Amino acid sequence: MTNFGFGAYNTLNPAKITTPTTVPAKPEIEENPIAKGASEFKAAVQQAEQAAIDTAVSGADPHAMVEALANAEMVLDTAVTIRDKVVEAYQELLRMPV
Repeated sequence: MTNFGFGAYNTLNPAKITTPTTVPAKPEIEENPIAKGASEFKAAVQQAEQAAIDTAVSGADPHAMVEALANAEMVLDTAVTIRDKVVEAYQELLRMPV
């Protein structure tokens, strides 16, 4: 098989013979990025809660608690920003004339 195209790169370079490649097998279950993000958000919040409980009850490392809370805050800010963008896009769709 040859690789022909109409772009400037293909015009200046000769056609190259390509060998057929095998397509990697598609995983049976495709991972949903939204579900993955939600599960990561849930895990970050649970980790922060557990770190706060450990620090309050047993006097665990306060640095670990602050780090977990900062991570949870960052994840929450990201989720809120994404939600705001989705709502804004939806409102723009509603404003479009038919």
